[in-house]
Amino acid sequence: MPIPEIGVNGAAWGSVACHLVAFSIAITSLRKNVKLNLTFSKFVIKPVIATFIMGICSYFTYLTFLGIISQKMATILAIAVGVVIYSLAIIALKVFSKEELMMLPSGNKICKVLEKIKIY
Repeated sequence: MPIPEIGVNGAAWGSVACHLVAFSIAITSLRKNVKLNLTFSKFVIKPVIATFIMGICSYFTYLTFLGIISQKMATILAIAVGVVIYSLAIIALKVFSKEELMMLPSGNKICKVLEKIKIY
């Protein structure tokens, strides 16, 4: 890396900055041209909370299974648990409306299950 103070982390920070600029341009364009109403809570706060919950659960799953099974298997299991926990957190936090869930493959079935357990 040309700047020794930043080192190899500069590539990661540069990538994050690039994606933030692209995201900002896309959101600004969507808001102007499509009149898209994106609430900060629904599209930022709730997914960040779900990510935090997923990260904690995955980390502790990894630590729990690390001494019992191999490191690779503990990592795979932690990732699988993370996927399930994130999905459940997104549903519990109601990031998606019922109409948006209906657009998913098998959306009718998903909505019926969520209605039975009184989430939607």
